[in-house]
Amino acid sequence: MALTPQFGSIIPSQSQQILTDNYLQFDSAGANSNNFAQQYLPELYEQEVERYGNRTLSGFLRMVGAEMPMTSDQVIWSEQNRLHIAYNDCTSVSAAGTITIPVTAANAANPIVNVISPGSTIVVMDDLGNEAKCFVRISDTGLAGAAGNPGQLTVEPYGFATLVAAGIPDSANNKIFVYGSEFQKGTSTANAVVGANTYAAVNNPQVTVTPNFTQYHNSPIILRSTYTINGSDTAQIGWVEVSTEDGTGGYLWYLKAESETRLRFEDYLEMSMVEAELSAGGPGALTGQTLGSEGLFAAINARGNVQVGFSAAAGLDAFDAILKNLDTQGAIEENMLFLNRSSNLDFDDMLGSISGGFAGGTAFGLFENSEEMALNLGFSGFRRGSYDFYKTDWKYLNDASTRGAQVGPASIEGVLIPAGTSTVYDQILGTNIRRPFLHVRYRASQTDDRRMKSWLTGSVGGAFTSSLDAMEVNFLSERCLVTQAANNFVLFKGL
Repeated sequence: MALTPQFGSIIPSQSQQILTDNYLQFDSAGANSNNFAQQYLPELYEQEVERYGNRTLSGFLRMVGAEMPMTSDQVIWSEQNRLHIAYNDCTSVSAAGTITIPVTAANAANPIVNVISPGSTIVVMDDLGNEAKCFVRISDTGLAGAAGNPGQLTVEPYGFATLVAAGIPDSANNKIFVYGSEFQKGTSTANAVVGANTYAAVNNPQVTVTPNFTQYHNSPIILRSTYTINGSDTAQIGWVEVSTEDGTGGYLWYLKAESETRLRFEDYLEMSMVEAELSAGGPGALTGQTLGSEGLFAAINARGNVQVGFSAAAGLDAFDAILKNLDTQGAIEENMLFLNRSSNLDFDDMLGSISGGFAGGTAFGLFENSEEMALNLGFSGFRRGSYDFYKTDWKYLNDASTRGAQVGPASIEGVLIPAGTSTVYDQILGTNIRRPFLHVRYRASQTDDRRMKSWLTGSVGGAFTSSLDAMEVNFLSERCLVTQAANNFVLFKGL
């Protein structure tokens, strides 16, 4: 059942329209009116009631990342590929004894490159858990592919005449991986005996597996904001005392608006790094727009893990499925969970069933092994399997003026972020440094630092840059988010 009435409004109070809820009328009639004609002074509360508490949302990236300067229009990084050789979605034909490696988007424009050598021993698996160990035969051309097709393997299962006899039906969804090789004595080529067949040694060099890496990039976006107040209003004293989140105080109302503009812009700096999207068609795809940028949610959707319909209230089985997936990725020991309120409560219910509860079984290595430090930052920890998790509320997912307004299908309910670091060479510092997997790059040089710029223009408030009888407060930043090893991140979405 929804909570009614819904108190408060998410409409900003600094509207440029005169409405019934954003000005005081002192000349209306009525017993309770604010009328200067009456001789009695009303009891005035000079301070605003802070009904929303601390309204700022920033702080998330300060907890999980770092900020570093850069001097280019683009930041590029590379990520290692897996060490061992494996293929998914392979097509097996038992009668021919062949396994065809699929054409993917990455190799569609070029012939399939197969890095499995003749003489290799592989495991073939289907979707039902059946498997067969096979020997990769030498083809007539001396390659690991039938009829010279490098995308096709000719295999012989150990102990069986065919793949079907070994329990692997003809399918296009089989998986294979290499676990070794087999050669006869005194040979350097694949001369082996499999079943009743003997494959003679031929001139068949082994395939050289050249390591490669996957490259990613992101581009910074420019964020701007401004606040303008005319000179006359800067000298106008109000009866409401200004008191804002950044400590601004006094009876000048424009100080509140100026302060809130700055706070809002600081929130935008973080929110943009979380929400930013790349333009679908690249630069120029949107009229007058730029390339865009890849934010946290976009990076996880594109390169990470998305858990749809996760409910910690369902018990440990649902959470253990996530752990099993982490085992297939980087298996980073320490991870942070940033959750909305409902998901956080679900985790509390789930953890209540674990012997030892929360902090009792957890090492707070991420926080210098200090439980007090973790709690002061709003984190509580638990351990499951070989992983440590630190969970906390993420205000951005709870606030009614941001993600807290989203409910129902595909709503974002939390994110799991690894606490690991990567060692890279920093060209600015000239040394190897350790960087978090999640960090912000901003434009800066000896000439200009664009991390967070603010300046005054006009002829009011100490600025004497123009004849404009106003004070303009300008804000600017240029930055982007680097999400490295996104395969270790998990985005939790609702059903």
